[in-house]
Amino acid sequence: ECLNHVIALNERHLRSILRDYFSYYHTARTHLSLDKQCPKPRTVQLPNQGKIVSIQHLGGLHHEYRLAA
Repeated sequence: ECLNHVIALNERHLRSILRDYFSYYHTARTHLSLDKQCPKPRTVQLPNQGKIVSIQHLGGLHHEYRLAA
């Protein structure tokens, strides 16, 4: 899924891409089979609790939205 949208320049670059994708996949990406939750569950953050910021994954290929610290 990830490698359909990225060109790896060499083995080191490929390992870096895959490491970043696995981190994103387990901590931010939603899964329908998990009721739109990720494998490492996270708490619900309501918009009225503060400012929402975008966190880029894989150089901006994917985004995650969280409350600012």
